[in-house]
Amino acid sequence: MSTAEPEGTNRRRHESLAIVNALRRGTVPAAGLSRIAVGLELEEGVIARQLDFVADGGGDLKFVRGDYGAGKTFFVARALETAAEKGFVTAHIFISPTASLSKPRVLYQQVCAALRTAETDHAVKTVIDNWLFALEERLVSAAGSMDDGALGEAAEKEIESSLARISEKNTGLAAALRTYYRASNAGDYPTAQAAIGWIAGEPTVGRDFRQKAGIRGDVDDATAFLFLAGLVEIVRGAGYRGLAIAIDELEITQGLQRNQREKSYQTLARIIDALDGGRMPYCYFLFTGTPAFFDSSRGIRSVTPLYDRISVADEGTFKNPRQPQIQLARFDTAKLELVALKVCEVYSEAYREVDRERVSHRFIRAMIKKITGRFGGRVDIIPRIFLKEFVDVLDKCELYDDFNPSDGYEFETDHLKGDLKAEEEAVMVMEL
Repeated sequence: MSTAEPEGTNRRRHESLAIVNALRRGTVPAAGLSRIAVGLELEEGVIARQLDFVADGGGDLKFVRGDYGAGKTFFVARALETAAEKGFVTAHIFISPTASLSKPRVLYQQVCAALRTAETDHAVKTVIDNWLFALEERLVSAAGSMDDGALGEAAEKEIESSLARISEKNTGLAAALRTYYRASNAGDYPTAQAAIGWIAGEPTVGRDFRQKAGIRGDVDDATAFLFLAGLVEIVRGAGYRGLAIAIDELEITQGLQRNQREKSYQTLARIIDALDGGRMPYCYFLFTGTPAFFDSSRGIRSVTPLYDRISVADEGTFKNPRQPQIQLARFDTAKLELVALKVCEVYSEAYREVDRERVSHRFIRAMIKKITGRFGGRVDIIPRIFLKEFVDVLDKCELYDDFNPSDGYEFETDHLKGDLKAEEEAVMVMEL
């Protein structure tokens, strides 16, 4: 008799293992974030409604504001998970001195490199293949059976027609897609791969491909948003509901040279204007930044029209997440306890039931207190470190029946050297 577990149970256990593995490494899990999220129900509901609006042809955005330790990156990852569940293609990118908003071309490259569907990472090729397949299906459905030659000719015309609005301003994208379609059908995989690379803005695609495709130039700062619009057209044609892009760590912008900083803010204003003006349908943007990015003289306060559009007053206890900014509160002990309990549930599904006598509420509180004490009492700084340590405790309890974490648990820090983030290292209390 078969003892195989139902497929749904296997998927759930696989996801549970993936969550535990990520926490063990101190990273944000790629999926299943709703299972360890706490205190975000109101904000998640606002994001979900925005995504529904975008899926109906709107364009929208949200700024996520919070100090280090408020969980901005986790919140954004959860929002993108929600978008993927709703049928969006997503991309999560990070600002850096070499990849800032001052360079729309680089921004577009990052989006393409980070493109994900619910099933696939690095999904540019997948999205384009799905778009072409849907295009062929429509043609065959409308015209009945076609031989390969007629189908190929009709498909090329449909490519041009589908991207007609884009082609009026830049014929390169349609030409590259046509070349990809021909090369794929002919088994010319190097040319097909070069076409995907050119569409994604990869700088390594050379002159040979451009000559073969009849294309002049590459994606540049002037055409990057045109290419992004074309990408959204492809996403929609492939059967997805839209494109959701998260741009993390906007506070890096403050440290750029003045001309780059100003260009970055111009790009930000350009995105907002395009969304509000209905020129970026089916597109959703999430931005994260620290309070200094929003309020300092080197942040968006230096651009009055931009500041006026996205700033919000200090709302006190009753915050309104429907405003342009979602203001995340710092993590506290109560929230961290709840996360620990949720992690116990996930761990139980990944391995076996957690022994709650050994891993009790009392032990969890004591563990939080000991780790917090080494970081200046800052609960908001320690969630990543705490969860790494907590999973280690769960592992030892699962591996050794005679291991009792309450017997003199001590938080050692030597193994964290080289793994601490700057903010964590800055408040760490050194033992003498």
